[in-house]
Amino acid sequence: MSPSRARTTTALALLLLATTACTAAEHESTPASHSLTVSRQAKQLRLPLDAYASTVAETHLVEDAQDILMRRCMNGLDMEWKTLPSVDAQDTEPPNLRRYGADEVEAVRYGYHPSPDPPSVIRRNRAWDEREALPAEVQRAAYGPSGKGGCLKTAQRQLVGDTAPPKYHAFNQLTGTALETSRRAPEVRDALRKWHVCMAKASFDYPDPFSAAGSERWKTAEPTATERATARRDVACQKSAKLVTVWAAAETRIQRRLIRQNTDRLHETKARKDRWLAAARRVLNREGG
Repeated sequence: MSPSRARTTTALALLLLATTACTAAEHESTPASHSLTVSRQAKQLRLPLDAYASTVAETHLVEDAQDILMRRCMNGLDMEWKTLPSVDAQDTEPPNLRRYGADEVEAVRYGYHPSPDPPSVIRRNRAWDEREALPAEVQRAAYGPSGKGGCLKTAQRQLVGDTAPPKYHAFNQLTGTALETSRRAPEVRDALRKWHVCMAKASFDYPDPFSAAGSERWKTAEPTATERATARRDVACQKSAKLVTVWAAAETRIQRRLIRQNTDRLHETKARKDRWLAAARRVLNREGG
């Protein structure tokens, strides 16, 4: 069985989607004719703990380098190995998309439903699916009986030697703590109150943006007119309350404190991540040359 693939969301995004009770389904239907479109605010939102996790683009970079080495190993066994198609840079989700609620641009078109995967993401996901359907003999050569051996293990050793992959337990724990702690900050509670009053004026009774996004009413195949109207009001109220700006400032302050308090736990994760990325870039640079 093939190893876990990098999808359009990072570990951080998965954590946050769970927090908001909003599940992002993968879209394998008609490919979108455009790239991923989100607000400028979502693209620019960065938090201190982001440095201690891999973005989707960074995960793809490591996968691509590893894939080149796997192809060499598989070819040495007289087996074909197709490398994964690349994902366009503009097609990867920003790391903090939907962290504080619905995104303005997405809400207009899709309500609280996730936007469809762009074509380059669909192509990569389909390539992963094709790997899962490879003949058993090829799967064993690629991944070994355990799914962690074979040419995959050979490629990883060639890539980074004995450096283990980074573990994101500390990051996941701290980013969740930061989100919940910042939610209780006085300025964030005040912004959430303003958001709630704004929503109530339009007859929407939700305590916070997470409740609005996670409503059972939106578990439909396609976004409804009511869902879009709710989401549009939601993001309008976020803007009037300056919710994202206020919340991000509060969480930035809290994350910096948590980083100072957990330097040792985070340092090893970042060091491993940086070693994997540097090794991957060397492989890709050689291949490009």
